Amino acid sequence: MDEADELSRSLGLPGAAPHLTEAFMHRSYAVEHQLDYDNQRLEFLGDAVLEIIQTEFLFRRCPEATEGQLTKLRSALACEGALAEWSRELRLGDHLKVGRGEEDSGGAARRSTLADLFEAVLGAVYIDLGMEAARGLVLPLLERSFGDPGDLLLELNPKGQLQELTQRRFGKTPLYQVLGVFGPPHQPKFKVEVRVGGWVAVGEGTSRKQAESHAAAQLCRYLAAFSSK
Repeated sequence: MDEADELSRSLGLPGAAPHLTEAFMHRSYAVEHQLDYDNQRLEFLGDAVLEIIQTEFLFRRCPEATEGQLTKLRSALACEGALAEWSRELRLGDHLKVGRGEEDSGGAARRSTLADLFEAVLGAVYIDLGMEAARGLVLPLLERSFGDPGDLLLELNPKGQLQELTQRRFGKTPLYQVLGVFGPPHQPKFKVEVRVGGWVAVGEGTSRKQAESHAAAQLCRYLAAFSSK
């Protein structure tokens, strides 16, 4: 069994993906060994494939989200930290070939390197096994990592989410009021109230903006829980 077959089996792929050998070839290793290929082209391809899969995932899972909300969600799902974590979960870094200088500087474990590696692997899977195999690799990771995209959208912009929700439900915008500022001057804590349509929530934070965001998120959850009853 050659290296590509072993890598394919370790990832649970439905068949062999010969391009995986290239996907695990970091540029530093290719330069050091005078090779005429590395994983950058596959990374470029994988980035486009990932965007399609994530867009489709969000389109189906968030039927009421606007185009702007879907764009924000997709950016969050495709962030460098998320892709690096997926690489760690799949232990992709264990197989990455890097040059000695890169290895000495911790390059194989660097977040940006791992994120690029995931995209290169996805590009290899797509070009060798097709879109269904690529979806099979990405979708379980999406489901486990993010669960309900609506919750992620709330975390990204709770004040915007609350305003859209209250405009639809009450025809009003929420009102924020600072209830107090506590603690020493160099480390204040803000307490903020938000109210709309007879509903009230309170949030705290190290800045007024953070406290308002926490209050907005809390009120969104109250309204969602009430509407589901």
